Amino acid sequence: MFQSVNPATGETLKEIPEHTADEIEARLNNAASVWPAFSSRDALPQRLEKLARLGDILLEQKDELGRMITLEMGKPISQAIAEVEKCASCCEYYVENAERLLADTAIDTELSASYVRWLPIGPVLAVMPWNFPFWQVIRFAAPALAAGNVCLLKHASNVPQTAMKLEDLCLEAGFPVGAFQTLMIKSDGVEAVVSDDRVRAVTLTGSEGAGRAVAALAGRHIKKSVLELGGSDPFIIMPSADLKEAVDTAVSARVQNTGQSCIAAKRFIVHEDIYDAFIDRFIRKLSEKTIGDPLYQDTDIGPLATADIRDELADQVKQSTDAGAVIAYQGDTPDGQGNWYAPTVLVDIPEGTPAYDEELFGPVASVFRVSDVHEAIELANSSRLGLGSAAWTQDKIEQAALIDGLDAGFTAINGMTKSDPRLPFGGVKASGYGRELSDLGFREFLNAKTVTVS
Repeated sequence: MFQSVNPATGETLKEIPEHTADEIEARLNNAASVWPAFSSRDALPQRLEKLARLGDILLEQKDELGRMITLEMGKPISQAIAEVEKCASCCEYYVENAERLLADTAIDTELSASYVRWLPIGPVLAVMPWNFPFWQVIRFAAPALAAGNVCLLKHASNVPQTAMKLEDLCLEAGFPVGAFQTLMIKSDGVEAVVSDDRVRAVTLTGSEGAGRAVAALAGRHIKKSVLELGGSDPFIIMPSADLKEAVDTAVSARVQNTGQSCIAAKRFIVHEDIYDAFIDRFIRKLSEKTIGDPLYQDTDIGPLATADIRDELADQVKQSTDAGAVIAYQGDTPDGQGNWYAPTVLVDIPEGTPAYDEELFGPVASVFRVSDVHEAIELANSSRLGLGSAAWTQDKIEQAALIDGLDAGFTAINGMTKSDPRLPFGGVKASGYGRELSDLGFREFLNAKTVTVS
C-alpha cells in the first residue's frame, strides 16, 4: 500500500494499493502492443496533437495540480504551480521541434545517399523522484512520446496520487492506452521490470545508490540507461561580482523547493575579500524568507518532504558541528506537526564532515572562504558529484577558467543553474551520465540507424 501524507501536518491524505503481478503483466503487454503503431513515422502528427493537448490540459488544471503537489510533498504552492507551467512549456517545445529532430541527418559520402534515420526504440522505464513530481516525469515523457517511444513510470513512493494523475492526464489528452502507464510498485519491483524483454531502456533520477543499482542491472541486460543523480553544486563569488545580485540569486538558489533540488546551489565558495560582506548579506536575505504553510502564496520555504529526509539532514548538520563547523545562522520553524527544518548557514567547515563532503538536501548552506579563482575551482571540484555549478565574476579571464575548469555538466556564469527544455541537462562523475532535454535528450532513446544507398 502506498500512502500519500501531507508533510506539513502529518495527515494521511490517501492510500493507493500496489499493482499486482497480473496488473503489471497487463501493463507491460499494453506497452508492447501499442508501440508498433504508435511509433510509426506516419503517426507523428497525431502524437504531436496529443502532446499539445497535454500541455493545454496542464495549464488549464495548473491550480488543481499545483495543490496536489503541495499537499503531497510540501512544495510552496507558488512554486508548485510554476512547476506545472514549466511542464506545459516542455510539451510545447517538443511539439514545435520533434519533426526537426526526427528528420534524417544527411552525411556526404561517395554513395548515392547516406544518412542517419532516428527511430524510437520502444518501451522505456522511468524511475522518478518526488522533489519535482510533475517536471521530472514530463521532461522525460514529452520527448519520449513525441519521438514514438512509450513510457512506463515508477514514481517515488511518497507521491502516489501524482503518479496516478500523470497517467490520467495522458489519457485525457488522447494518448492511447499503453502509451503512458504508471506502475504502482516499490523499489524492489524495479528489477523485474528492467529485466523484462519488453522494456528497452531505463532512465532514473534519484540517489547515487539507486543509480548504481539500476545502471548495473541495465548493463547486465545490455539496455541503454540515463542517470541524473545527486549534486553538491558550487556557487562561486569573486570580488568583481555584483554582490547584491549574487546574494539575491544565491539565497533563491539554496531555498528553491525548500532546498530539495539536486541542482540547487549548496556550497558557497566566496573570495576572502568579500567573504564577510557576503555572509552578512546572505544571512539578512535568508532571514527575510517566509517559512510556513506551503498552501499560502507568500510562503518561500515549506516542510521537507518526509520525516526521514528531515532527520538525515539534522544528523548531517550535527555531525558537522560536532567536528567543528560553526552555525552562523539558524532560523525558526513553525510549531506543531510537520517535517520542518530551519534555514541554516554553516561556516568554518572542516574537511571530512558531511557539510564538506556530502549533499545536504534541505535549506542548509555551506559557506567556504578562498583566496583566488584557482583555489575556488579546486574546492568546487573536490566533490565526487558534478551536476551543476554557478560562478559570479565580471573578469573574462576568470570566466574562461571557470567554464573550462569546473567539473560539472552545467556552468552558469552570473546566474543560477536551472533546467530548460532548450538546453541539455545532466551531470558527470557520480552525478550520472547521459542528458535530458534539448536535442541531446531527445535522441538518448532513439536508434541512430545508419542508412546507405549505393
